[in-house]
Order: sequence, then C-alpha cells, then structure tokens
Amino acid sequence: MNMSGARERLVVIGGDAAGMSAASQARRLRGPDELEIVAFERGHFTSYSACGIPYWVGGDVTDRDRLIARTPEEHRARDIDLRLRTEVTELDLDGQRVRARDVDTGEESWTAYDRLVIATGARPIRPEMPGADAAGVHGVQTLDDGQALLDTLEGTRGRRAVVVGAGYIGVEMAEALINRGYEVTVVNRGSEPMSTLDPDMGCLVHEAMEGLGITMVNDAEVTKILTGEDGRVRAVVTQDREFPADVVVLGIGVHPETALAKAAGLPLGPHGGLLTDRSMRVRGHENIWAGGDCVEVLDLVSGQDRHIPLGTHANKHGQVIGTNVGGGYATFPGVVGTAVSKVCDLEIARTGLREKDAHRVGLRFESVTIESTSRAGYYPNASPMTVKMLAEHRTGRLLGVQIVGREGAGKRVDIAAVALTAGMTAEQMTTLDLGYAPPFSPVWDPVLVAARKAAAKVRGSL
Repeated sequence: MNMSGARERLVVIGGDAAGMSAASQARRLRGPDELEIVAFERGHFTSYSACGIPYWVGGDVTDRDRLIARTPEEHRARDIDLRLRTEVTELDLDGQRVRARDVDTGEESWTAYDRLVIATGARPIRPEMPGADAAGVHGVQTLDDGQALLDTLEGTRGRRAVVVGAGYIGVEMAEALINRGYEVTVVNRGSEPMSTLDPDMGCLVHEAMEGLGITMVNDAEVTKILTGEDGRVRAVVTQDREFPADVVVLGIGVHPETALAKAAGLPLGPHGGLLTDRSMRVRGHENIWAGGDCVEVLDLVSGQDRHIPLGTHANKHGQVIGTNVGGGYATFPGVVGTAVSKVCDLEIARTGLREKDAHRVGLRFESVTIESTSRAGYYPNASPMTVKMLAEHRTGRLLGVQIVGREGAGKRVDIAAVALTAGMTAEQMTTLDLGYAPPFSPVWDPVLVAARKAAAKVRGSL
C-alpha cells in the first residue's frame, strides 16, 4: 500500500469474472479517497456467466440478463470507473500506462496506472482454414458472441447445424441446438467426445449424444468451410465428407488472450497463458497482477502449470488479486482440474489426471472402473453410474476420478476433488464418513466402491 497518502490508480483490463472481482474486492478494502479504479471492457457486458451461454441459447435460461451478476451501473455506483466498448491495445510497462481505443469511435488515449490487473480472458480457437470467418460461423465465449449466434439462428431459414469440436462447449452447444429444433452434427477429431475424459468414458457420452438425436462424427478433421454466393456458410468439409450447414459453432476450445502481454514482454507459459506467483502477481513484475482465463495455474496433482479456463477459478483469482491490491494478503495455491457438465440427463464429471496425463508426467498408476447406482438399488429411480479411478502405483495416492451417470452422479466428483487436494490415498478414501440414506446413495457410495477396488489393486501390485 502507498504509505505517502497520495491516491493510487488501479487499472483493470477485462470486465468479467476475474477483473471485476479484483476491482470489487480492492474497493471493499480501499475507499475512493485512497484508490482510484479504472476498468476497461471491450464488450457490452460485465460480470456475467459465460458458462450459462449454452443454456441461454438452448432456451433453458430465457432472459440474457439473468446471466449478469452485476451490471455496469452497479459497479459505477461503487466508484469504479468502468469504460465499456473500450479495448486496451498497448501496454507501456516502463511508462506505467495503457493505450485504450474506443471501439465505436476509434478515439485513442493513454491512462497511467500505479497497479495493473490483466484479466483479458480467452478467445475461441478459430482454425486457419478457408471459410473460418464466414458469416454464420460462431465462436461462443462472451455474451456478445451468444447474442450474435442467437441473431443468426433467428435469421436463418435452414435448420442444419454443425458443431466443430466435442469438448464442454461443443457438447453443450450441440444439446442447445437440438433443443432449438436443429438437425445437429458434431465433427470431432478425437476418437470419442469429451477429450477431458479417457476414451472409455467418452464412449458413454457418445452413446448419450446419439440417443439425443445428435450425429457424432469422430476421428474427423475439418479442412475447410464452404460458403455460398451470399458469403454465408453452406457446408463443413472433412478429409472425405461434406456436411451441409446453415450455421456452424466452433467448440474446439480456447486460447489465453495474451497478445497484449506477449507484445509487452510479460512471461508466458507453455500453453500461452501468463505466469504468476501464488499471489497472482505476474512473475518479475511487482505492480502487475493477472487472473482468469488468460493465466496458467499450478496443477496440484501433476506439479505442472496448466491452462484451465473456468469461471470458478477466475472468481477466486479476482478475490486474491483484489485482496493483495487492497493491502491484504491472499494466495491461490492451485487446482486439481475439476469440471462437471451434462448432455440431456447424462451427467459428466472429472477431476485430477486422465491416463494420458499421468503417462505424460511419468507417473505409474493403477486404473479401475466400477458400475454402481445413484441411490440404494431398491429405492425408486436409482440410476446407473460409472466411476473410473486412477491411483498411483505402490503409494496408492489418488490421481484422478471420472464419473458418468444420471441424476446424482456429477457432483459426487467433489468428494474426489477434496481427496485430491488433501493428497489422500485410495485406501484412506475408503474410510471417509460420507452421508448415507437410501434416497441418496447405496451403503457404499460409488466413489468409495471405486476407492476400495483401487486400493485392492494397489495392494496386489506390491
């Protein structure tokens, strides 16, 4: 904190989860007479749930504004100078200032800072191929992206949609488009959808997607997107097939949005994300912090840096940054890679390492897969559940868990997430005192059944 009594200026680049959480937390700790806060956001919205966009597009959420946690007016009422439709185009680290451009007028100006927060998020991957930027081809990362897609859906006569990629966004958008009455094809270069799972678990997702009426095309690489005379998309082309399309959604994934940081010479990791210390301060820069989808974080299981773009992490990063900028002390220790999603009523969850992750970092492991039910087998509406668990060879340390099942399956992954964070072994997990009653689980919860089997396999390997 500045001990001279002079007012400092905090500049925040990015108005969503990490950036505005940081600004809001800093404001809680330091009043306007101590800290001026200026935030730049190139879009129309702030503090919104990007994770909710597929459910808005699909009609489960009927009002876009329900995805907005805090409006620009609410931020401004707390003495945060929030400037929408303003894009930061250059960082001058030596001069401690940023150049910003008004998106609508093109007018540019410099703003000085004492402390800087970079929360520029991530951008959808657009493959370098003919037609990737054609009208009717959409990435889905921001509320503006979601609105653009809805505008296309409402203005398009045809009902054929192709989703490129079968990760979280691809799978969720495929379901959203089915819900809107589209004929949906998902083109996926992997052997099964949901590459965050091992293929044997991804196969279960594949079956559920086809049961929903989605056409899955695996092991296929998109080579180009064809357009009609009007410049709009008309088909997606792979190595050996052509899929007619009136709209295309890119669900290939995202890259950290770090072009500004790279141009300024800030340190980037192997995945292109900014590198920070535990206080979320950019390494080697005392007065610059970064958080959200533009950073890489420590994987507590593998010990390596990873890029995991999730709103849960972004909000935590913002809280840590805002606390430190505001004169307090906070750290972000890392993640274990927990995520949950769904296809119709099929719940999909994972945490920790997949088999290929463990192989990549040189870990030997035992793998088990069990079938169980969400409730006691005799209780009405008990539904099947598959749990896969990886435990380290000899030590039995839990390495990862994947769960695919119906109602009540997905959030069970949180048990494993806590166990991973605590560094527990499969053997130790078997004695966890979990809640039990027939409407909620069998006597042995499915996660504990997997832990018993994994512990036995580890013992057998000694």
